[in-house]
Amino acid sequence: MDTSRPCKSCRKRTLLPDDVTGNMVCASCGVVQDFDNFQAHIGGITGPAGTYVRVGTAGTGSAYNYKESKIYEAQKLIGDFMFKLGLSASKSDEVKVMVETITTGEYGQGKWFPVFVGACAYVVMRKNKKILPIEEVADLVGCDVYELGRMINRVVDFLDLKLPEFDIVNSLEHVIRNYPMFNEILEDVVQRMLKQGVFLMQCLIKWFLTTGRRPMAVVAAVLVFVGELNQLDLKIEDVAKELHVSVITCRRRYKELLERLVKVARALPWGEDVTMKNIVNNAPNVIQYMEMKSMSQFGQKGKSFEQVGFDLMEVVGDCVSKETRYGFDSYTTENCSVQYFEANHKSPLRIEHPDKFQISPECLTMIYSKFLDEVPLLKATSERSKGNKRKRARSFDLHACTDWWKGKSDLSKKLLLKQVFEKDVGLDASPPSFDRGCLASARRREKIKTSKLRIQKIMHPLVADSSDGNDICVFKRIKSGKKQRKMQVDIDWEDLIIETLLLHNVKEEEIEKGHYNVLLDLHVFDYGNL
Repeated sequence: MDTSRPCKSCRKRTLLPDDVTGNMVCASCGVVQDFDNFQAHIGGITGPAGTYVRVGTAGTGSAYNYKESKIYEAQKLIGDFMFKLGLSASKSDEVKVMVETITTGEYGQGKWFPVFVGACAYVVMRKNKKILPIEEVADLVGCDVYELGRMINRVVDFLDLKLPEFDIVNSLEHVIRNYPMFNEILEDVVQRMLKQGVFLMQCLIKWFLTTGRRPMAVVAAVLVFVGELNQLDLKIEDVAKELHVSVITCRRRYKELLERLVKVARALPWGEDVTMKNIVNNAPNVIQYMEMKSMSQFGQKGKSFEQVGFDLMEVVGDCVSKETRYGFDSYTTENCSVQYFEANHKSPLRIEHPDKFQISPECLTMIYSKFLDEVPLLKATSERSKGNKRKRARSFDLHACTDWWKGKSDLSKKLLLKQVFEKDVGLDASPPSFDRGCLASARRREKIKTSKLRIQKIMHPLVADSSDGNDICVFKRIKSGKKQRKMQVDIDWEDLIIETLLLHNVKEEEIEKGHYNVLLDLHVFDYGNL
């Protein structure tokens, strides 16, 4: 003990090792000596191992491991998506249960998992008949509509679900009531837009313009058109961006809507003057006519308008009074329709009770023609009224006048599909795809006919030369100055395929369908015999 080093406190050589800690302790004063038990950890790979702290843990003995961290991040992502989509607490819980059920509690990480969560959210909302556009979900999760649609199909197949049909009318109501671009509009204007939009949307359903189409693009087209009727500055680009749909698709649906309204306007006396350019100005009368037709009994002709709840004098007077749509600048102190029916001129159409009188389209045409003759007289009368210091009425504003909209038709309310097709809106149209298919079949039929004539000319030239000359030749002569030269008639790849199929005795009815690749594989390239 005397040979040990002295204590740092009492300087006595009475240091002894402690049995528990191994530190040197002075037996005289009891002070523990510092740095007495230091051991150098050296020795390379054979030396003592340290502690490895893994990512996602707080070191040895942490309460979180990899699986728990993965579940925590997945649930955090689900909660964030549900908040951004505006789902309620109950719907969010359904989405969490669906995700946990499909993944058997393992959840997941990677680019596929946000798409999977978005698909589950869409399925839950669609199953409960709630509105959640697939475009909005795809924009949130960062994928396109096709990828999200494939994931939705996988979720539906896995859970063996049968989703209800997409309700495009509810989508329109949801957009008008919940989107920010309609928040600053007056409530009565919103109600009128809602009824007008539902009316037009159900007309589009009857005209098959929503069949097989992306619904939100149709909703955007109807919103833009209704906004124009109510003097709202709604640009189709802004509406498409708000609804997360393509601007080009919205423009196509908007054009199709205008084309259908132009066809409806053909039934009016001035229908020939209505075009794509001025249909918006004529839309009030066209929609009023459609509303009147929808309130009549479907399939009944010659029925009095008194039974459908319309004042015929008001309808006809409103139609003939709005001359501004044809480019006239008239200033009148009273409604021109009242002046027309109450004027002192002798008209063969004046009757005691015009609302009970059934006016034929020919009579309406006569009224309209007579009105056009009287327009210069009305303008001259308004000019003379300035000299008498009478109050000058402002120009008739077609869009500012909302009296044309009645909103009494059942089509202004949501109806069943069967009820929609039972209504008469002045036009029975077929689906655009069917029309294009008919045109394509007619075009192929003409190509088959000309191909048969070319084959006949080549195989039987004498018979072809003795014909009346109505056949189609491969070459024709044209004059260029004093010289004549031959120019080949345009024959495309489709003509060559049709000729090949005809030479292989394929039926013309099959060729008209246009499935060329299938017919070539069956009749021309028979790989089974090679």
